[in-house]
This record gives sequence, structure tokens and C-alpha cells, in this order.
Amino acid sequence: MLLALAGALALQTTLAGLTIGGATAVNLVLVAVIYVALAFGPVAGLLAGSAGGLVQDALAGGIVGVGGFSKTLVGFLVGLLGAQFIVAQSLPRLVMFVSGTLVHELCFQALYALVETRAFRMHWSAALTQAVVNGLVGILAFQIVEAGPGLMQRRRARGATLSRRHY
Repeated sequence: MLLALAGALALQTTLAGLTIGGATAVNLVLVAVIYVALAFGPVAGLLAGSAGGLVQDALAGGIVGVGGFSKTLVGFLVGLLGAQFIVAQSLPRLVMFVSGTLVHELCFQALYALVETRAFRMHWSAALTQAVVNGLVGILAFQIVEAGPGLMQRRRARGATLSRRHY
């Protein structure tokens, strides 16, 4: 879990300039938080959200804690809903990634509006674009992780059959 968060943070800071329409195209830390929440439950999602969010806030600048709280809330809620419903297929997982991203963005923008005493502004097109990209990246991550053990087992089996052949 920590390795996934560290990798997401490193990749997110590397891809910081990648934007679509002036907004960040993907939030890999949020994808990692939602993945952990779906895979390990609400407590792991809460811990991953608080750790990943606070570190991302500290690296990105701005107000430390706003992203941490938003990711903590999303990690807990997604983990709670993932434990209550069957999310073993791609479509329910996609719904969780997209809705988790939208809840994160709503919470993030609302907290910034409260702290900075400004009007609440939500850029829906950018939020929906990020939600869809996050969903696709999350589904891809689940498929890679779930296919990993099967690939290794097939590779070992193929290597064992090749080593028994005598030419």
C-alpha cells in the first residue's frame, strides 16, 4: 500500500505539467487511494487518503490539509461502499472511481472556498474529464494487478515444460 502511494506521488509530481483544458488530467494519488479503499476496506482507505493527501498537499504547495481531508473522506467512503456492495467487476469499479473523483473535487473546492472566503466555483467539464481518466487508470491498475499472478504462474509452467525437453 505504501509502495503504491509512493509510486503514485512520484509519478504525479513527474506528470504535474500534463493538463487537459487547463486542469490536471489525472490524479494518481487519488486513484491509489480509491484502489486501496476498494481492495482493503475503509480503514486502509482512510489511512491511505490521509497519508497520500497530506504528502501531496505538502509537495504541491497551497493550503496543507485540504487535499488530505478530501482524500481521507473519499478513501473512507469508497472503502465503506466497496465493503457493502459487490465491486469485483469493471463497471462497478469504474463507477466508484468516477464518483470518488467527483466527491473529492466537490469537497476540495468547497473547502478552498471556505478557507479563502470566496465563492464556490466548480469547473464541471474539467472535473468530469479527470473523473473519467481516473476511472480508466484505476480499472487498468486493477486488471494489471489481478493478471500478475496468473502471468507469473503461466510463465513458470512454460519454463518448466521447456526445461524438460531434451533435444
